[in-house]
Amino acid sequence: MKGKNDFIPALLKEMERRREYLAGETVATVYFGGGTPSLLETDELDRIMRRLRAIFPLAPDAEITLEANPDDINTPARLAAWRSAGINRLSIGVQSFFEEDLRWMNRAHDARQALDCLGMAQREGFDNLSIDLIYGGPTLPDSHWRQNVDRAIDLGVQHLSCYALTVEPRTALDTLVRRHQSQGVDPDDQARQFHLLMDWMAGAGYEHYEISNFAIPGHRSRHNASYWQGKPYLGLGPSAHSFDGVSRQWNVANNAQYVAAIDDGQESFVAEKEVLTPVQQLNEYIMISLRTIEGSSLSLIGRRFGEQRAEQLRQRAGRYIEDGKIGLFSDVLRLTTEGRLLADGIAADLFFEGQ
Repeated sequence: MKGKNDFIPALLKEMERRREYLAGETVATVYFGGGTPSLLETDELDRIMRRLRAIFPLAPDAEITLEANPDDINTPARLAAWRSAGINRLSIGVQSFFEEDLRWMNRAHDARQALDCLGMAQREGFDNLSIDLIYGGPTLPDSHWRQNVDRAIDLGVQHLSCYALTVEPRTALDTLVRRHQSQGVDPDDQARQFHLLMDWMAGAGYEHYEISNFAIPGHRSRHNASYWQGKPYLGLGPSAHSFDGVSRQWNVANNAQYVAAIDDGQESFVAEKEVLTPVQQLNEYIMISLRTIEGSSLSLIGRRFGEQRAEQLRQRAGRYIEDGKIGLFSDVLRLTTEGRLLADGIAADLFFEGQ
């Protein structure tokens, strides 16, 4: 079985083969995510970063993010090595600062590690931190949810990504819930805790710039924002997705198949490619833009997809405007506080059919 010793050379080879994908555009963000990138040895991470800089025009102020779990952040030396390699932003899967929540979610770290890793990262000079928090679980009363959020704010965490707990089908937790051996989630609890979250974050001065994301001004995720703005991006490695503005493609998920295809010089490491029709591009813009604070621009839709489409969208959004779930600001459609609870459903209802 091919392991990490095979993976790193394959990844570097894919970089070489994909150097023209972004057509020479300056790379403003790099994101080490998916799987467990924090388990890379520091010399491996440094090797990848040096090759990235050699192949792609990396902006001097590029945002370079590494995903990590609290239990991966265990020594100051490791954090210092990440900074030396060029990592300037950490996205940490804290989930909760309470032991009972972490046990219920079957997380590897404990509450003490969730707290300690942030202090360690800050002491090592990381001043751009993002953490994930989960709400709406059966072990999280409103008082604990408030303490989770307050703790992040008090620690000066610059960015929070907050998600309602979901029980994925065919997981061990799903089996326990269906057998009534574990309590499930309550949609009403989730809606209430999301409302509370919005109030608390606004009171603390954070921008609610995307449905699930809050940031101190100046600390939005530049990487995620590029997705939401429909900019081209290049994904490298197994399961990685890429988008050139017109088509999407994604790599095979299996590590061994990925390595073998790269080594053999085959293009079969790309699992599938999908060319988006104009209607698919429009629907994708609606879906993504409605989730952001900027909203869906009718004038932009008119320029890209035709004035008729823009007017049709304005009319179709009318009932949501009337019932207070969408606001119309000049030529921009934005979800209201109530609308944010139903973002995906509203977007899907506004989608266009056909080609």
